[in-house]
Amino acid sequence: MHAPRTYRIGQIVPSSNTTMETEIPAMLRAREAVEPERFTFHSSRMRMKRVTKEELAAMDADSDRCAAELSDARVDIIGYACLVAIMSMGQGYHRASQKRLQEVTQREAGGCIPVVTSAGALVDSLHVLRAKRIAMIAPYMQSLTCTVADYIEAETIEVVDRIALEIPDNLEVGRRDPMALRDIYKDLRLGDVDVLVLSSCVQMPSLAAVPLVEQECGLPVISASIATTYQMLKRLGLEAVAPNAGALLSGRY
Repeated sequence: MHAPRTYRIGQIVPSSNTTMETEIPAMLRAREAVEPERFTFHSSRMRMKRVTKEELAAMDADSDRCAAELSDARVDIIGYACLVAIMSMGQGYHRASQKRLQEVTQREAGGCIPVVTSAGALVDSLHVLRAKRIAMIAPYMQSLTCTVADYIEAETIEVVDRIALEIPDNLEVGRRDPMALRDIYKDLRLGDVDVLVLSSCVQMPSLAAVPLVEQECGLPVISASIATTYQMLKRLGLEAVAPNAGALLSGRY
């Protein structure tokens, strides 16, 4: 009998991000209880403290170095874990970023390592859910929240309503209680919405609240970290399932 395969999950994360290295492992550890595959987790960090357009652009320029470092570990896949950094660089930029970082892995590892950006993962996962109209919660300042909404709308998905929590300090975003989202989402107009994005930011914790909010509101509820996990599993050719992570990872998609 063969031992289950172990996959190395690489992540490119902002230096102040504390959530993607907790929520993605939590989902994949939960998956290990129902599927045979095993996972290890490996990160490389880009400097960023405040969520401003200037810091995000400087940080994104450092992502090539991170991809090269993770290539040295021969990870099986890389997740670029900063949605707003990608979306603030211009509409459709997730495709250019993914292509460039995969070229880095080709050069450094002698073979192309798949790259998933959280920005592309959210957009692609909304299409998987056949979402035409969404509502979303973001921790960003109002201007960056508008940038994110415009980016999503450029991908043919209407943002019907949104809430910007206007928190510029990225560490503060990561310290938020995910259960606070159970009250916050109730201020959104959900009457004509197909999917609720409970956290459009990979730094704002939401995983614990997702199944509860999904049960309360009767809509598919996702987050940027759930979307990233789903797309990474798909790119690895694995069953995209994890317990207690909402509709997208229920096994129905």
